[in-house]
Amino acid sequence: MSRLVYITGASSGIGQALALQYARAGWRLALVARRTTELQNWAQAQGLRPENCAIYGADVCDIAAITGAGRACIAAQGLPDVVIANAGISIGIDSAQYEDLAVMQRVYATNNLGLAATFQPFIEAMHVRGSGALVGIASVAGIRGLPGHAAYCSSKAAVISYCESLRGECRPFGVKVVTIAPGYIDTPLTRENRYSMPFLMQPEAFAARAFAAIEAGAAFRVIPWQMGWVARLLRLLPNSLFDRLLAGRPRKHRQGS
Repeated sequence: MSRLVYITGASSGIGQALALQYARAGWRLALVARRTTELQNWAQAQGLRPENCAIYGADVCDIAAITGAGRACIAAQGLPDVVIANAGISIGIDSAQYEDLAVMQRVYATNNLGLAATFQPFIEAMHVRGSGALVGIASVAGIRGLPGHAAYCSSKAAVISYCESLRGECRPFGVKVVTIAPGYIDTPLTRENRYSMPFLMQPEAFAARAFAAIEAGAAFRVIPWQMGWVARLLRLLPNSLFDRLLAGRPRKHRQGS
């Protein structure tokens, strides 16, 4: 039987591109999304057969729903070889605005608690089996905080740290934890950005490189590699210079703006 990959946020963008990449590589798919009708239409358009592609409806913010989807996958298709926690959102906030605290809560619920809840149903079973890969989709935005992006940047920094912690916990059992930090990828998430996006990649190109990194068992990989160097340079910049470089930079849209 071919290997099985479980992907959240599979109805668009990076998740959809990863699903197609794995399908073309001959893997069976377990795809999770809130918009199941849209995902089913896409799967049919790609010629994916139901015996090779199962779809589960769940919102990663709903812990009972997303952990239930994981258990349903194991019951119906078996324990996945790779689990990719891809679902995420990016919304600009202004910390001076009271209503944006609820936005920040939603970002954390999706990007952080949703990631942990995605992994939870599979960890113990992978430990017992002695193999598997848990993949967290972070971002280069998690390397340094950007004005107006406090919720997203801090959430992705947390993804990086969480996956690093989990990697140490899973390593003795033969289970890999891979952190993928995308740069700018041409998806619905980035098309509303009001600032330049260097080294912008198409989702299909990103998915091919992410697939290779996951197969190699990379602990941490920035894609594209050029953004990795940019991130390293930004990390090394003194705070005073970093702040001056970002002064006046357009900010991410706030909710409703």
